[in-house]
Amino acid sequence: MASHVLTDWRPEDAAFWERDGKSVASRNLWISIPALLLAFAVWMVWSVVVVNLPNIGFKFDTNQLFWLTALPGLSGATLRIFYSFMVPIFGGRLWTTISTASLAIPATWMGFAVQDPNTPYLTFLVIALLCGFGGGNFASSMSNISFFFPKAQQGTALGLNAGLGNLGVSVVQFVVPIVITMGIFGGIAGDPQAWVKGEVTKQMWLQNAGFFWVPFILASSLAAWFGMNDIASARASFAEQAVIFGRKHNWLMCWLYIGTFGSFIGYSAGFPLLIKMQFPAIDPTKYAFLGPLVGALVRPVGGWVSDKLGGARVTFWNFIVMALAVVGVLAFLPKDGQGGSFVGFFSMFMLLFLTTGVGNGSTFRMIPVIFRTLHERTSAGKDEATKAVAMRNAGKESAAVIGFSSAVAAYGAFFIPKSYGTSISMTGGPELALWGFVGFYITCIVVTWWFYSRKNAEMPC
Repeated sequence: MASHVLTDWRPEDAAFWERDGKSVASRNLWISIPALLLAFAVWMVWSVVVVNLPNIGFKFDTNQLFWLTALPGLSGATLRIFYSFMVPIFGGRLWTTISTASLAIPATWMGFAVQDPNTPYLTFLVIALLCGFGGGNFASSMSNISFFFPKAQQGTALGLNAGLGNLGVSVVQFVVPIVITMGIFGGIAGDPQAWVKGEVTKQMWLQNAGFFWVPFILASSLAAWFGMNDIASARASFAEQAVIFGRKHNWLMCWLYIGTFGSFIGYSAGFPLLIKMQFPAIDPTKYAFLGPLVGALVRPVGGWVSDKLGGARVTFWNFIVMALAVVGVLAFLPKDGQGGSFVGFFSMFMLLFLTTGVGNGSTFRMIPVIFRTLHERTSAGKDEATKAVAMRNAGKESAAVIGFSSAVAAYGAFFIPKSYGTSISMTGGPELALWGFVGFYITCIVVTWWFYSRKNAEMPC
């Protein structure tokens, strides 16, 4: 086991990086990515499943369905708070293995539960909460990968890990509608259900929405155990990491990341059901996966552009476009069930998903720069040993903030779908929720400009 522990790890040393570091870091990154993709797939699987439950005999109302899409976000965000600090305590290799393997629990249980229309709603609520395991994984995965790469490449590396991992949302929304139409596991996975809508009746294996992921989860867990590394210098107790709670910029970046990742995951969770509610003639499974796909694919681009132009500048302009995109969505919504334009609505949401991806990359580029600059300032004029300790502390704090901010932002996966449901219940439409999102983006624009992007900003990045 000792061979998996890296006792000498100096990514900022150019010679070391070219000789040994790059290949090791790349291997860990490319094992991390599929594990994170599967985590997002399990986390967001309810966004597709709920669309089909009423058609196979489950008597749940609209608000109950929105609850099932929202609860994985609530539990996933809460788990992220704890997962944020696990890698320095347990090591990235062990924690990635355990956290990935845990995804098999809700995936398997869901496969059995959807086969019986008499399954209590409470059981579905518990399974939805357990799907939050997938949401928790993001915090530890990003924290882990941040230790492997030099500062100049962290934006790109974290963008790849998160962006390709975020693809799990699009993958689940694309794959599940296909696999539930086929008996891919034969009789082992159970009999098909009768899917009924009006005069149309067809067979559906909704259990495949859960069972399909289990073999991949097990394979990814084994890959993590046998192929990943722990970094000895990255070990830290919770007390050492807890210093971030006293850092103002931790809380500011949490706020901004709610605006980017919170939006991405929240819109992803609620998009299929929102389409179904606002445009009943449209099949949401044909289009919903495209939004998360755009957001996930562009995230590495956001990190790369921010490496070149600066994260704060990209983040500032990105939030302006996000606010305008939501106003565009509002313009194309039906009014009292009449009118509206699905093409316009969908186009504005594609722009919105694109900007969430860019913002996800740019904000995560900002965090390492902020905390490295902070520790460089406090260690200025000190001896080299003190500076070296400061840089190690900067890395640990950056990793903790990356994990913790992702935890706070993940509550978007709960609040956005639930805001839709509440707004529709109160007013008959989602407009109230969407105007609230516009107001929030305006606060993000102000925070980014004041603290990070204006001339003489407190922490330019």
